[in-house]
Amino acid sequence: MFRKSFSQNVFLGALIVAVGCTVSCKKSKTEPDAVVESNLLQTPTKDRSLLTKDSIFLYAKQTYFWNVGMPNYDTFNPRQYSSNNAIIAAFKALPSTGGKDKYSFIDDGSVASQLSGAGEDYGFSANFDASDLLRVTYVYPGSPADQQGLKRGYQLTKVNGGGTSRSSSTDISNLNASIFGDNPSISLSFLKPGGTSQDVVINRGSYNINPVLFSNTYTVGAKKIGYIVFNSFTTNASTALDAAFTKFTTDGVTELVVDLRYNGGGSVATSELFTNLIAPPAQNGKIMYTTYWTKTMQDGNATILQNQKFYAKGNDGVTRLYSYFDYSYKPTMAAGNQETFAKRGALNGLTRVYFLVTRSTASASELLINNLKPVLDVKLIGKTTYGKPVGFFSIRIDKNDLYIPQFQTKNQLDQGEYFAGMTVDKDVADDLTKDFGDPSEKMLAQALYYSANNNFSALAKDNTLSSTSGAVRQQIDAANEKLDHGFKGMVETRKLRFK
Repeated sequence: MFRKSFSQNVFLGALIVAVGCTVSCKKSKTEPDAVVESNLLQTPTKDRSLLTKDSIFLYAKQTYFWNVGMPNYDTFNPRQYSSNNAIIAAFKALPSTGGKDKYSFIDDGSVASQLSGAGEDYGFSANFDASDLLRVTYVYPGSPADQQGLKRGYQLTKVNGGGTSRSSSTDISNLNASIFGDNPSISLSFLKPGGTSQDVVINRGSYNINPVLFSNTYTVGAKKIGYIVFNSFTTNASTALDAAFTKFTTDGVTELVVDLRYNGGGSVATSELFTNLIAPPAQNGKIMYTTYWTKTMQDGNATILQNQKFYAKGNDGVTRLYSYFDYSYKPTMAAGNQETFAKRGALNGLTRVYFLVTRSTASASELLINNLKPVLDVKLIGKTTYGKPVGFFSIRIDKNDLYIPQFQTKNQLDQGEYFAGMTVDKDVADDLTKDFGDPSEKMLAQALYYSANNNFSALAKDNTLSSTSGAVRQQIDAANEKLDHGFKGMVETRKLRFK
């Protein structure tokens, strides 16, 4: 699954902090807020764990989206923290963030691998449904879970011998460690629709992530409605997306349902590609969105990025060694930070797009929605989204990747302040008892109903079961948040322009 590593490994070392110190330890005449790193000079060390902590702070000081108002090195003292994760937690608690940072993390390389479409786990996820039963939310085709016959909607009754009670902290801990941990295998007992039980052991394995979990075309009166379940913005998604939209074109689709209910984001470039498959050709050449990097980066003062090296072709076509410092971060078209629409495929004439969303819908998913809101009739069905209008690229520190927000995106109307999430037009609970594509599944049913009637169904049962009170629903949602280890991110994968 496309998720952050759940391991609690200690992240060791930082090979680049020594170079970083050479550009950060001296007071800059052009940067009044530059850091005087006196502690680094007074207490040199070869302790890799301490150097890693220094590096995390130094990179944040110059590239963190909320770096204005950050304390200097002496005041923050990164070496005082017991772990790298504790430093990240301290960043999130800084007054300068306004409580908005719920995104920063350190990864062992798993995200980069999964972003490319390489799955290395069981290939499924699970949540509690409205009846308080633990059910499978999705299964990636070709994954170990798929090979063992696991399907969306199956009720899990035992996991590694433990129970599946939402109200049991022991069970929740076991579910986290078992489903989302690093164990080589997992044993499951589950009930299929109809009540048949089965026990399986699933071994962790490698597989190719196909983010298109399902697609179909429905007939509503005289209309053709396309439906696609897209689960992650991997960089290998173009072939599957193009194929789905070619079929929609052949079918004569005029309205589209995009199911992003578990999609936490991924590649910015893939989000652009998806946008251009949906957007009307009349938007070609007009601004899609603008990327606003930190002012430190825009002004060319994030000198520590000189240490993030790579080989690339320059503007003259010659391959040479560059660094992230060589990119332009100004919010202009000339700098490559204003994207324009460029129609992809032949699906023209879409009049409306319905997005099925939940609290797990984040980042590159929200970018897709935000890009299209000014140019199409967009309806959101489900629950308020996660709220992540900011993104990042990975900063390599020794053997690990640091992800801290560095930019914010805004659409052609300069809209992009959805830190609290995008509110929905129709509030509907996730219906885990139905498979993707079932017309009676509550979210999809609302989209099809609106297409036929130009309004939403007002049935109370569409949002919750009669036996589930509002208070219990909140408890179920809280338990699901504890099980939500899905990656939430918008990773800059475009080819940025050199200065």
